[in-house]
Amino acid sequence: MGLIHLYCGDGKGKTTAALGLAVRTAGCGGQAVAARFLKNDASGEVEALRRLGGVTVFPCKRTFGFTWQMGAQERAGAASWSRELFHAAFEEAARLAEERMPEAGARTPVKRPAPEGEETPVLLVLDELCAALNAGLLDLEEVLRALDSRPVGLEVVITGRDPAPELWQRADYVTEMRKARHPFDRGVKARRGIEY
Repeated sequence: MGLIHLYCGDGKGKTTAALGLAVRTAGCGGQAVAARFLKNDASGEVEALRRLGGVTVFPCKRTFGFTWQMGAQERAGAASWSRELFHAAFEEAARLAEERMPEAGARTPVKRPAPEGEETPVLLVLDELCAALNAGLLDLEEVLRALDSRPVGLEVVITGRDPAPELWQRADYVTEMRKARHPFDRGVKARRGIEY
């Protein structure tokens, strides 16, 4: 059974929680696929995940800057890239899930044995999907169709601020990170190894 996780809110830790779940999945012999929207490959977790067996990280081949600073041409490019990234990551994760469970009720062996009666699902992390949707870079209906038609063994994690109500309704887990205090409010810039 593949469920949907939603990590949202204005607090720190959404990406950290999502990618921590990818590490857990890989550690249990499962496979994870991670796609990151509106980011670059400079974050420390990217290299660590690439070295970890069982996790496929889609590279950020292009960066576009902040959405509120994009011109029309940049926005069109970012939208095209975001759609391509979403479909590539979703198709790869769905393929892996279908390979694990090729028929209803059938099980394929995992690299490391799962506890009796349990199969580790394939995990798809869609980091900052909410931001891409809110910026108009992805079509919500297209994303919902994909989520609603995902294979049985595909678990999906979505992160970002201000999720669409339709994502909230579909989520089996909703964790809201609320900022109570953050050093940025005192002028402390993002620190490598902590914020990225």
